[in-house]
Amino acid sequence: MAEATPNAGGPLRNRTTVDAATVLGLAVGFGLLAVAIVLGGSPGSFVNVPSILIVIGGTLAITTASFSLNDMGRTARVALKTFTQDNRNPTRAAFQALQLAELARKQGVLALQNVMGAIRAEPVLYKGIGMVVDGTPGEEVEGILRRDMQATFQRHQKSINVLRRMAELSPAMGLIGTLIGLVQMLGNLSDPGTIGPSMAVALLTTFYGAVLANMVFTPLANKLERNSADEAMVNQVYVLSTGSIGRQENPRRLEMLLNSILPPEKRVAYFD
Repeated sequence: MAEATPNAGGPLRNRTTVDAATVLGLAVGFGLLAVAIVLGGSPGSFVNVPSILIVIGGTLAITTASFSLNDMGRTARVALKTFTQDNRNPTRAAFQALQLAELARKQGVLALQNVMGAIRAEPVLYKGIGMVVDGTPGEEVEGILRRDMQATFQRHQKSINVLRRMAELSPAMGLIGTLIGLVQMLGNLSDPGTIGPSMAVALLTTFYGAVLANMVFTPLANKLERNSADEAMVNQVYVLSTGSIGRQENPRRLEMLLNSILPPEKRVAYFD
């Protein structure tokens, strides 16, 4: 059986590191695109200010109209976080929760006051244990934390929806730019000098829209959705654990309960 200490490794610290998958994936994708353009011999022809204004400016403007300024600001902050990861492991979370459960079982829930500082880095666990120490019933603790989790999920989902909306709009703005370029070209067929710039707007807006949708917005939305699911799994471990501790249940029962929600490869064997 594992030694019953509140946190054998000291205070919980979530190490934030660079998410290599996100950085490497985007870097390689855009790197290959840049190489293909350079090998074509005319990289300057892929830069067109009117096309950039139509696609990027139009996408941001219409997305803002669909949501709110607060939603856009929150999404920008959350999107930046997809380039880092907190290394939160549900197995480690379950092991630490079982340590706390065994401590409460042997010394009483008031003994958990002594480890509050060590778990401050995990807001859900910290809040749950704090309510248990204050004498809040386990069912009430679990209910409050679940509502907090739902609110967090809804915030994450809104940011995901913003990114997906931008992925939908950027090709549409590219199509609008294409139509603008074609109209300008057809309206000035008598002046051969305007055909080239008009055709550039027509083609590059479609190019910019496709790149932004498929190489920026959709990947970031998918990564944010994955990160949200990983965070929800860890928080679910803490919600079940604090509710069980509040009900003063046997830690062995808690171990079985946690293993029932963890994937097979992440299950714990604390009492084996």
